[in-house]
Amino acid sequence: MNELASSQHDILLRLKTRGPVTARILAATLGITTVGVRQHLAALQTAGLVKQAEISTQLPGRGRPVRPWHLTGNGHRQFPDTHAEITVTLISAVRELFGDTALDTLIDQRAKQTLRHYQDALAGTDSISQRLEILSKLRSQEGYMCELKNLGTGSWLLIENHCPICAAATACQGFCRSELEIFQAVLEDIASIERINHILEGARRCAYRVSAHRVADR
Repeated sequence: MNELASSQHDILLRLKTRGPVTARILAATLGITTVGVRQHLAALQTAGLVKQAEISTQLPGRGRPVRPWHLTGNGHRQFPDTHAEITVTLISAVRELFGDTALDTLIDQRAKQTLRHYQDALAGTDSISQRLEILSKLRSQEGYMCELKNLGTGSWLLIENHCPICAAATACQGFCRSELEIFQAVLEDIASIERINHILEGARRCAYRVSAHRVADR
């Protein structure tokens, strides 16, 4: 991604974090001309990083159907999957040499270490919003490109626009299970959390709905 022009990098980042969008909206968001955006999109399409939807979509509030742009698989891979190849190799070796039980033990140990780290960072915070803001920052520092949206009435959306361990999670979905369990553990006294979007199920992102046990906990 370092070889791309700054505006092309911004386009990829916008598509990564916000999903499919039209050239006109990209231009307005990035503060450049629509012609300029189309030129960058053409270059990115030639590089195999973006593509335009094959079927026109009726966007809310817009008159005629449009064909928004989105990232290809190669486009998503421009965002790092931390040590993907060696991680998958190690997972395969552990499974072959010691079996799934040993792999589960390793995942559980990683989960315990991560949980302790989060609990230390969240110590002394009683409100859901504070915990989620800290958790979102921690996850972003780990490469998940995390953001938090307050939905009102005691509900939030914790969004992870990128998965830096996607290759490992694909090879062993125990990683995804343990991460949801960690979230549940750090919020269990004040809120419930459920995964509503999952990258491994074909979604653009992973997203979690957080609901306060009491609306007064907002």
